[in-house]
Amino acid sequence: MRNEFLPFTKPAITEADIAAVTAVLRSGWITNGPSNAGLESEVAAYTGNKYAVALSSATAGMHLLLKVMGIGPGDEVITPSMTWVSMINMIVLCGAKPVFAEIDRETMLVRPDAVKAAITPRTKLIVPVHFAGAPCDLDAIRAVAGEIPVVEDAAHALGTFYKGRHVGAGNSAIYSFHAIKNITCGEGGLFVTDDEKLASEVRRWKFHGIGMDAFDRQNRGRSPQAEVITPGFKYNLTDICAALGLSQFHRLAEINARRTELAMQYRAAFAEIPEIRPLADPQGYDFTHAWHLFVVRVDSPKIDRNGFMAALKEKNIGSGLHFRCAHLQKYYREAMGFRPGSLPDTEYNSDHIVSLPLFPDMTDGDLQDVVSAIKEVLA
Repeated sequence: MRNEFLPFTKPAITEADIAAVTAVLRSGWITNGPSNAGLESEVAAYTGNKYAVALSSATAGMHLLLKVMGIGPGDEVITPSMTWVSMINMIVLCGAKPVFAEIDRETMLVRPDAVKAAITPRTKLIVPVHFAGAPCDLDAIRAVAGEIPVVEDAAHALGTFYKGRHVGAGNSAIYSFHAIKNITCGEGGLFVTDDEKLASEVRRWKFHGIGMDAFDRQNRGRSPQAEVITPGFKYNLTDICAALGLSQFHRLAEINARRTELAMQYRAAFAEIPEIRPLADPQGYDFTHAWHLFVVRVDSPKIDRNGFMAALKEKNIGSGLHFRCAHLQKYYREAMGFRPGSLPDTEYNSDHIVSLPLFPDMTDGDLQDVVSAIKEVLA
């Protein structure tokens, strides 16, 4: 057994990252400033979008999106239940109704035919989730959406490409820079879009509804004539956080390459362990996987998923759970009447998935410790 606990993830912080944050602290400008502007412009150029707005979290982006689009009581938003609860919570807090589309059992990506079946005259938005770093079939989803807006939940997907283009390109998407993501700001998010009006509205709503950001390049302060255009929120990202994210972004290719190496080693190891079933790749289109997570399903007659995770922990191996399906969580069962059986493929995965350790600073030896521990647990 390992002497030291191996977490399921850990941010890859370098001396260059620390120096970037230190430079901001010494600059005299620590909130929304030049590092925000740099993060926005560089990520937008990378994803192929015209506009980007840095935010305090991806959840903030989801909230602002719903507000800017005027989504509220009587409206419906389609998204999978197999996702983090932030989007579901924001939909409900806006007074709208989440409508859950089924996922593919093996890839855990939302099915275009399920999205089509969920559309009603009340549908105002579709939010597909690029899960674990793999892309949804965006062309098929847009085809069934018709005139209904599609905004991609790309929280897992910085570095994910679909048919040769980065996810979000030519559309709108929301990224997360939370501590466990491929790159991190500590906390943070980014909204990208090609819609100038949508970007402008999100930018305004993120900072009290004032017609410009706090940072003004000329006088390094808020323009004195700035005024409230509409009541807004306080969702801006600090330059301390943005500097960390920007420094990490410059190493994204290196980070994702190492994550891919580890994922391929896992796949090779589990090819001989039938009780451990990694997610399948999406079929029918070219893609590049960002490997935000390495998710497996535990199918063993000897031990269930929860027991498996507990047994790994006893062997000093951490694991994660991404995610318990949203529609069967306490509030949504009790307040909205969701019941087991409505989404069988989602519910199967919710009961069987485990996220195994995956982060750039893992060694090959760490990975072999995980595989050895899994073999011992199953035996």
